[in-house]
Amino acid sequence: MEPIPLPSYIHYELLLQLLERQTMVAVDQKSAVQEQVHQLIITLRKALAQQKQLEEACERYKLPVEYRWSLNSLNAPEIVSKDFLSLKRD
Repeated sequence: MEPIPLPSYIHYELLLQLLERQTMVAVDQKSAVQEQVHQLIITLRKALAQQKQLEEACERYKLPVEYRWSLNSLNAPEIVSKDFLSLKRD
């Protein structure tokens, strides 16, 4: 069985550090924007915790996991979710 691709933890850590050290400092205290940044930080922490639960489940079922740093890999098929949200502005 092929390993299940999962994002490397560094992706979460980079985003969390950016939001906590730079974004949170740049927004006004007690503002609605600060609350949104805070909620985003909470969501990312939950996503990391959920990924760890998935990894534990994979370990229980003896499913291999492979941590990915990017979408670029040699034999990976080009699959785009129907829920994919493009961040490009036209």
